[in-house]
Amino acid sequence: MTESSIPPRPAAFSYPGHGPNARTGIAICHGFTGSPLSVLPWAEHLAAQGFAVSVPLLPGHGTDWRQLARSTWPDWQRTFEAAYLDLTARTETCYVAGLSMGGAIALLTASRHSVAGVSVVNPGLSFYDRRVRVIGVLKYFQQTTLPIQEDESTAAVTDDGDYSRTPLAAVHQLKKLFGASIRGLPRVTAPVQVFKSRTDAVVPPSSLAMLRRRLGGHLVEVVDLHHSSHVATLDADAPEIFAKSTAFFLQHANRPITSESS
Repeated sequence: MTESSIPPRPAAFSYPGHGPNARTGIAICHGFTGSPLSVLPWAEHLAAQGFAVSVPLLPGHGTDWRQLARSTWPDWQRTFEAAYLDLTARTETCYVAGLSMGGAIALLTASRHSVAGVSVVNPGLSFYDRRVRVIGVLKYFQQTTLPIQEDESTAAVTDDGDYSRTPLAAVHQLKKLFGASIRGLPRVTAPVQVFKSRTDAVVPPSSLAMLRRRLGGHLVEVVDLHHSSHVATLDADAPEIFAKSTAFFLQHANRPITSESS
C-alpha cells in the first residue's frame, strides 16, 4: 500500500480561516461512534469558503468500543464546548453545527451560549428501539449490542475505529445527553437550520417533531434530503447540505452571500 492510498485516520480538524469570512467561526460536532471523518467534506467545504472551522474528536471516539464504554456524555459535551469557546475567542461571529448525536450536542451548546445560529443534519434526540427505556438496567446484564446497519445506505465509508460492537453503557450516556438537550431546547434563541433525510434508520421522525414543538419560530428552515440515508454529509445530498448551510451562515452573520469556490 502506497502512502497516498492509506485512508485517513480519525483526528480533529481545524482551519483558521481566510479572507472576510475568517471573521466567522463554525464548530462542527460528529456523531455517536463516528469521528470528524464523517463531517470532514462539510468542514473542508466551509474552510474553502474562508470560514474558521473546528471539528474536535470526542472522547471515546476514533479508537474502539471499549474506549467509548469508558466515556460519558459530559466528556463529549465539554470537548465540543471547549472547541466552540476557543473558536469564539478568535472570531466575531460563531455558529455550531453537527451530525446525528453531534446535532444534540450543538443544540445543547446553543442553549448555554449565545451562538449565532445552529445547523444540524439528522439530529438525534430520540430512539427507534424501545429497549432504551430500560437501558440503565439492561447495561448490567448485556455489555454490548450490534450497531445499527442501514442496508441501502450509499454514504461513503470511513474508518472511524473499531465499533463493531456498541457498548450499552455508552448508549445510556447517549440517552442522558438527549434528555439534557431536550430540556435545553426552550433556551435556544438562535436561528436553527435542520437537514433531515427522508430515509433514516438511525434517527426517528420524532426527533424533528420535538424540535418543531420546542423551538417554535427559532426553527427557521427544514430541508428534506430525498437521496441520502443517515450520514447525509457523506451521501448524495451532501452538496445541498454544503451550499444551503453556507448560505445560512452568511445570511445570519448579516453579510452578503459571497462564495470563493463552488
